[in-house]
Amino acid sequence: MRTETSLEFQGVERLNLALSAGAVVTSYALVSPVFALSLAAGAALEALNFRHLLRSGRRLFAAGASWNGGFAVRFALLALGIAGALYLGAHPVGLVSGLSLIVPAVVIAAWRNRPPIDPAAPALDPDDPSWERWDPWLARERAELEDEG
Repeated sequence: MRTETSLEFQGVERLNLALSAGAVVTSYALVSPVFALSLAAGAALEALNFRHLLRSGRRLFAAGASWNGGFAVRFALLALGIAGALYLGAHPVGLVSGLSLIVPAVVIAAWRNRPPIDPAAPALDPDDPSWERWDPWLARERAELEDEG
């Protein structure tokens, strides 16, 4: 009996594919075909890596199964893919750029899927003196300085 399997892309994967395709076309037009091919190779490697990471994460949270061994294998395969691409003459900057395209895709997807702002949430007035006591860099109230001069 033959079973059909379908390939479904998550929103972040679709966004990553769109960013990667746009980057490849732009680099082909503005830089060189070798750079564009290297960028496409890097994007393909990171897309496969991210897809496996998503699947492993779902499996971890669904069943509680360990995935550390899978991480080591995935990391080794990614290193072999990078080394193979460089051995075949890939442009290093294009390859790294392609490998890095998942970062803006994840940031944009997270921004799109952020929770809505609750207008009924309690908030301080903008003129409240408590704002002066709060240190946003340390995420705590400021220590009182005795010698201010």
